[in-house]
Amino acid sequence: MYESKIKDKLVDQLFEAILKLKNIEECYRFFEDIATINEIKALAQRLEVARMLRQKKTYIEIAEKTGASTATISRVNRALNYGANGYKIILERLEADSESRD
Repeated sequence: MYESKIKDKLVDQLFEAILKLKNIEECYRFFEDIATINEIKALAQRLEVARMLRQKKTYIEIAEKTGASTATISRVNRALNYGANGYKIILERLEADSESRD
């Protein structure tokens, strides 16, 4: 069983709230209220970095396309290889959804 380093009641409440969102518009509304634009863009950038790393893109290609620093790319790469498999779970689901639409 997975044991999270960040688990507590408040984080549970946040994640329960996120799971209640029904569509992208609701996500925009919620995240614009709860986070800064820069925080949201940083999360989106990390997800794109993870996607590109899975596609075996180079750090230079990733930095040029996303604007991410090599430190951010390295941190995402470390999470992909040694983290909690969160990126892997969501990227596989996004890829499956994309393939089913094609």
